[in-house]
Amino acid sequence: MAKKILVVGGGGREHAIIKALKKSPDCGEIWCAPGNGGISYDAKCKNIKATDVETMVAFAAEEKFDYVVVAQDDPLALGMVDALAKVGIPAFGPNKAAARIEASKVFSKDLMKKYGIPTADYATFDDPAKVMDYIKAKGKYPVVIKADGLALGKGVLICENEEQAADGVKEIMLDKKFGASGNHVVVEEFLTGPEVSVLSFTDGKVVKPMVSSMDHKRANDHDTGLNTGGMGTVAPNPYYTPAIAAECMEKIFLPTIQAMNAEGCPFKGCLYFGLMLTPDGPKVIEYNCRFGDPETQVVLPLLESDLLKIMAACTEGTLADTEVKFSEGAACCVILASGGYPVSYEKGKPISGLTNGQLEGESNITVYHSGTALREDGTLVTNGGRVLGVTAAAPRLTAAITQAYAAAEKISFEKLHKRTDIGMRALKAIAEQ
Repeated sequence: MAKKILVVGGGGREHAIIKALKKSPDCGEIWCAPGNGGISYDAKCKNIKATDVETMVAFAAEEKFDYVVVAQDDPLALGMVDALAKVGIPAFGPNKAAARIEASKVFSKDLMKKYGIPTADYATFDDPAKVMDYIKAKGKYPVVIKADGLALGKGVLICENEEQAADGVKEIMLDKKFGASGNHVVVEEFLTGPEVSVLSFTDGKVVKPMVSSMDHKRANDHDTGLNTGGMGTVAPNPYYTPAIAAECMEKIFLPTIQAMNAEGCPFKGCLYFGLMLTPDGPKVIEYNCRFGDPETQVVLPLLESDLLKIMAACTEGTLADTEVKFSEGAACCVILASGGYPVSYEKGKPISGLTNGQLEGESNITVYHSGTALREDGTLVTNGGRVLGVTAAAPRLTAAITQAYAAAEKISFEKLHKRTDIGMRALKAIAEQ
């Protein structure tokens, strides 16, 4: 029975989810709200803010959607899944209580401490003066300062000395750069080692991890420049060996699900584990309560099973009996960003090289739209900091990287910015193994 589906959000992650859902034989009419210009080639778009829970739920009820995928963190933290349940619409994603695992850094750190889940040493504060007293007493740099709440992936500061720490505390807690998210802060020890992102499906009982990935956060080559929402990704992550995967399942993944159950807030949906492979073993840097962006753009192209079936199993509690299979291949996503991102950038630049949002005749290339808009005359233009994610899937990582970059060369817009070294660190790791 074909299901009428709504995906909540409007970026590259949502586009990747929609592309994967459309492969399911049970997927009928598919909508996205608010969506974007490029997504409108694949789904009907409705311009409702993802954070407008009341309007979104009323729209879902009116249109009689069979299933809703809440893909973005803000609406999950605001309780959209709970609100949909009240009107009898099943949804993919955690309820408000479980979404705290991302929405509050204090909640997640305290959860890990209580249940012995490995993470960085930390302390939490709501008084700016006490933060600096603690940092000075520790005297260890770099030190990490995190805003408690959601801050578009940008509320994390790595401070190299006391002066930077003082500036960071001022920025987050006094100047309120991230709004109310900065009322509380977490101060953490700085961990070292390769980073790994592992997205996992869970129904609150079992955990089925997806293929691992490696994000590239810095704006410029060689991991220099400002932190961004992500300039590219590769999957799988070569540092994440089968032995490490087994250790993570035993010490981190299952204990986290069990801890959430013990706290009375079972987690169902996609739980993202941001891990650091330290000399003392894997540790959690952060949890996200949803698919990562741009990790989803390399993970889902490698999924061989039916995404809609898996999502429904997470909602219904039947994940143990549901196949979750990934290909043995690799994928690379190169982000094409607006010049000046992540600070200031211009919008409305016409994009050339695409037909109906994709590259013609490139069967192993998918262009995911993060920040695009369609003008009334049908011209596709830039409409965000991260504009497009060009993803190639191939049997080997070297081929995926080469093909993604070759494809990216065929797309252009004024002041386009991209990194030229996505995946190079992963290739070096493979060479060293």
